[in-house]
Amino acid sequence: MRWLRNVWLHRFLGLALGAVFLYAAKDKLIDPRPLVTIIWGYQLLPNGPINPIAIFMPWMELLVGLSLATGIKRQAGAFWATLMLTGFIIALGINAARGLNVACGCFSTSASETHAAWMLVLRDLPMWVAATVMLFFAPPPRATEGGEPQGR
Repeated sequence: MRWLRNVWLHRFLGLALGAVFLYAAKDKLIDPRPLVTIIWGYQLLPNGPINPIAIFMPWMELLVGLSLATGIKRQAGAFWATLMLTGFIIALGINAARGLNVACGCFSTSASETHAAWMLVLRDLPMWVAATVMLFFAPPPRATEGGEPQGR
């Protein structure tokens, strides 16, 4: 399992997952209003927190995407990506168990674009695995060119 700590694997996963989060945030940052309808359609939350979530979530996706893609505080970005993806998978899983098809709100703000919730869960699982690998299997601290650990 040492390969899970490979710095190049983490760079690749960070770039790939970071790009996904940045792409997901794009339309929602421009106009978060349709996201309110999408979140409401999940039928999981009372009306009160829906507006703040619709405003906050795209900014969080942007920060997480930037963190993962640039490598700046990548492990913190991986923590938030894991947390967000866990929430998305749970919300989708609940609606899948209910037999509801939902507008995901992942990459589109169209409330009419519905999908089978189980397919969305299956799509999110590889991203969740990538985020958890970056979170729990961080590469060791960098060493100097001479092979000695960096000191003071």
